[in-house]
Amino acid sequence: MSSHVCDVLVIGGGIVGLTAAWRAVEAGASVVVLDPSPGDGATHAAAGMLAPVMEAGFGEKGQARLGTASLALWPAFAEALERAAGLPPGAVGLETAGTLALAYDRDDLVALRRLLDLHSGWGLGSAEIAPDEARLREPGVGPRVAGAAWVPGDHRVDPRAVQVALSAAVAAHEILVRRAAVSLTWADDAVVGALDEAGTAYAAGTVVLAAGHASGSLFAGAPTRPVPGTTLRLAADVDRAPAVVVRGTVQGRPVYAVPRPVRPDGTREVVVGATSDERADDHLTRAGDVFALLRDVRALLPGLDDAVLLETVTRSRPGSPDNAPILGWAADGLYLATGHHRNGILLTALTAAAVDQALGVAPDGPAAIAAVEAAARFADPRRFADAYSTTRGGTA
Repeated sequence: MSSHVCDVLVIGGGIVGLTAAWRAVEAGASVVVLDPSPGDGATHAAAGMLAPVMEAGFGEKGQARLGTASLALWPAFAEALERAAGLPPGAVGLETAGTLALAYDRDDLVALRRLLDLHSGWGLGSAEIAPDEARLREPGVGPRVAGAAWVPGDHRVDPRAVQVALSAAVAAHEILVRRAAVSLTWADDAVVGALDEAGTAYAAGTVVLAAGHASGSLFAGAPTRPVPGTTLRLAADVDRAPAVVVRGTVQGRPVYAVPRPVRPDGTREVVVGATSDERADDHLTRAGDVFALLRDVRALLPGLDDAVLLETVTRSRPGSPDNAPILGWAADGLYLATGHHRNGILLTALTAAAVDQALGVAPDGPAAIAAVEAAARFADPRRFADAYSTTRGGTA
């Protein structure tokens, strides 16, 4: 059996895992990342909404606090990542243009107003606007929309561009091994490494488990589950594509459209999504999901009828029992960075700050301190200790 020794072993090569690896490299650690298909999980399907406000649902005040704390870190995170990757400013597609929320019919408007009242009580910025004002902000809004809101604090980034930047930031260190981890290695009650599918053993001072919904198969104290969702990528003429994120409900069904920058040929890519299921992870896209997404997004933005369907992608988010992330020490030598559910991209910057602290790097500034404190309060893996064994691997 071959073996490898490193300071930090990261299991998972999506945005969260590569962020942990990048921060470990920046801290001066020797690092190995295990992932057979880096970036092909939830990252590949993600639309990239940085939306702590509109993602703040009833009973999710903790998640809202995590999201707002992470959003405050995103500009500095993006700048540092672009610099580390040798990319120009703006390469990861961070846009701070706000979000337009739409309600298709009267019942949707009632639900939107309830959500706005919740936001007001939590101190989150959102405000109802008239449909005519919504059309001034986004001329493509359809004629039957019953109501709208403007959310100035919800933004967007391009997850695939972030993945590319993270890959570039760590490429020179040659740390990526394209194999799956099959088990953690324990000594007494501490995690001291892992074994990959080829039989190679890795010994590490710290193991960061960031394998998305598969994390629970390696460690029962990471009770994750797959939550599949489908996104569509459209190419639309710039005069028919939204310029800001548009999200809303159509007869109770959520849908969103996230634009990318204008291309040289005068088109925009628009990512359409919002499906969320509790089923097995199979990467298969269902015809009904494609139909429903196209039906509902064109009800809000009729101009997208003329768009070209470029791609359909179905991947699974990592859900946890309370749909909050699982971020922190779970055993000696084992740090969890998983369970981010529908806010994995938003929470990447907060995860970076939490990993920095775990590696002994003090938070840099008030925003980072607030993010680390929020992670400790709302994402601590020990909240599941009574229901799950946290000493050995395998699902509970």
